[in-house]
Amino acid sequence: MNYISSKENSFYKFLKKLKQKKYREKEGLFLAEGVKFLDFKREPEYLIVEEGKEINISDNLIYKKYILNKNLFKKLSSQENSQGLILVYKYNESSLEKIGDNIVVLDKVQDPGNLGTIIRITDAVGFKDIILTKGSADVYNEKTIRSSMGSIFNMNINYLPEDELMSFLKERGYKTIVTALEDDTVDYSEMGLSHKNAIIFGNEGNGVGTNIIQKSDESIKIPIYGDAESLNVAVAAGIVLYKIREKI
Repeated sequence: MNYISSKENSFYKFLKKLKQKKYREKEGLFLAEGVKFLDFKREPEYLIVEEGKEINISDNLIYKKYILNKNLFKKLSSQENSQGLILVYKYNESSLEKIGDNIVVLDKVQDPGNLGTIIRITDAVGFKDIILTKGSADVYNEKTIRSSMGSIFNMNINYLPEDELMSFLKERGYKTIVTALEDDTVDYSEMGLSHKNAIIFGNEGNGVGTNIIQKSDESIKIPIYGDAESLNVAVAAGIVLYKIREKI
């Protein structure tokens, strides 16, 4: 049995480092917490179980199982009421060369929970590709992973600098549709779609960057009928993406 009780244990130190973005990127590994992740086909590299928790793990994964004493597990966990299971997975094999005809673009979306929810929504409508501008939240942040509810495994997610993004989309023949209030903005229900579409959502506080707006083909808005000032970006993404699904 792989039992760890000391904070000086080298494997435990390795796990703790994976809570930091720079080490995740170096190792190509990320943490996912919760029994739900055992339901997915992606096989983890390691399973970390809290001492005293009874979790049903298939026989072929037993050799990857490590048990942490309660204090160490609590320090590793990112949840207040943990189920006692943390899994370590490899990064997705993502590529800009295999993106599909309908993609989601996120310009500096910074809240990990919003990012995870948008990943889940994108997967739900049947789209598999997301491009984020540099400065967006880390897709492998633990809160992002938790909010994605496993949809992270189904997605092709890439990052591009803002100055390369629009050139890339134009060269690939995408119609670029941005959520923004401009003079020629149309209601989201009236947006025009092409055979290849890139739908762009922006930062929680500032929206989509001016440079991207100016280079986009069409601006759309979601009408607000009450007194709310705006919609959460993940909510807006859900409304727009399901409307696109209806139209294509």
